[in-house]
Amino acid sequence: MTSQAADGPETVAASRRSKITPEREREFFEAVLEQIRECGYDSVTMEGVASSTRCSKSTLYRQWKTKPQFVAAALRASREVRFGGVDTGSLAEDLREVARAAGAWTRKDTKLLQALGHAMHSDEELAQALREALVEPEIAALQAILLRGVERGEVPEGHAALDYVPAMMFGVLRVRPVLTGEYADADYLVRFVEAVALPALGLT
Repeated sequence: MTSQAADGPETVAASRRSKITPEREREFFEAVLEQIRECGYDSVTMEGVASSTRCSKSTLYRQWKTKPQFVAAALRASREVRFGGVDTGSLAEDLREVARAAGAWTRKDTKLLQALGHAMHSDEELAQALREALVEPEIAALQAILLRGVERGEVPEGHAALDYVPAMMFGVLRVRPVLTGEYADADYLVRFVEAVALPALGLT
């Protein structure tokens, strides 16, 4: 068996990836996501990212065959659970902390969601990567916060509003820029939690 035959697709891919350091890969990912935020998905090209990061476009194409694959990889690499450390011992205060945390990054992530909105409908891999990076980790963390509140007896198990709190939080982040042209900052989100989410759960 020749060396080429012995090296399967995974071995060849790993060899190609080894030419890019983790630090350099992060630079590529940060560059493409920032360009999407500022210019929109359709305006971003592999050539443009290559130019801004001072690399050859062939380097990017060897690693990621298409722009959607590149952007999907960048999204997955950016995955971060921002609500994971919230646990004050009080569900009402936990939700206020979630609001403050969301307010700190809402502009950056909302711009990305807006910029990728149309592309998500035409590329399922991109849509799934966006959900995995920006939505699913936060929903899971928020559901864990709500479950702790139920376990402490602050909210009855099966309370009708429990299923809708994640939709409330993510919905207001997306909708406020459309309604008012402003992003939902921490102060606005805390007021939203106190006026809408807490009363829905029977909390103050």
